[in-house]
Amino acid sequence: MERNKSVEEFISKKSEWKDALEKLRSIMLSTELVETVKWGIPAYTVNGKNVVGIGAFKSYVGIWFYNGVFLKDTEKKMINAQEGKTKGLRQWRFNSVHEIDENLVLQYVKEAIQNQKEGKEIKPEKSKPIDIPVELANALEENSDLKKSFEELTPFKQKEYIEYIAMAKREATRLSRLEKSVPMILEGIGLNDKYR
Repeated sequence: MERNKSVEEFISKKSEWKDALEKLRSIMLSTELVETVKWGIPAYTVNGKNVVGIGAFKSYVGIWFYNGVFLKDTEKKMINAQEGKTKGLRQWRFNSVHEIDENLVLQYVKEAIQNQKEGKEIKPEKSKPIDIPVELANALEENSDLKKSFEELTPFKQKEYIEYIAMAKREATRLSRLEKSVPMILEGIGLNDKYR
C-alpha cells in the first residue's frame, strides 16, 4: 500500500508514541485499507468509507473503529468513549507498544473491513427541521440579496444562524442578533467560521 506523507508527519510529531503508532500503522498497511488523514488523524478506508483511525494522547495510543459497535469484540477490548452520545464509534486503547498484539489487532481490523463491505454502519440521524424565526424570515423576504446569500450557505451554516436568532427569548435580542448576522450572511460567512 502507498504510504501517506501526512501520516508520516503526524507520527513524527508524536515522539512519545512513535513506535506504537508505527506498529499500528504497519498492521493497517498490511490490509487492503487505503491510508489517508481525516480530522487531523490517520484514517483508513475501504471503498471510500471510514473503517479505522489511529491516534495518540498523553496517556495512551488508540485505534478508532468507526463502526466498532458491530464488532464481535470477543476479547472485550472495545470502549465507548462517550457513553450515551457515541453510537457507532468504539476505541481500543494501549498504554504501551508492548500491549499491541498484532495478530489480535489484525483480526479486529479484518472484521471491521468485512463489516464495512457488508454495509454495516450507523447512519447519522436526520435532524428535525427548525422553524425560521419571524425576524429572519421577514428580513429574507424584504432583501433579495440576503435571501440569495442565505440560500447559498451550507445547510449547517443556515442552521447555525437560525438557532442563534431563534434561541433569544426577547424580540429585541433576536433583532440585535439578526442585525449582527446580516453582514456575515451577505459575505457568505458562517456564524462560527472564525472558530473553525
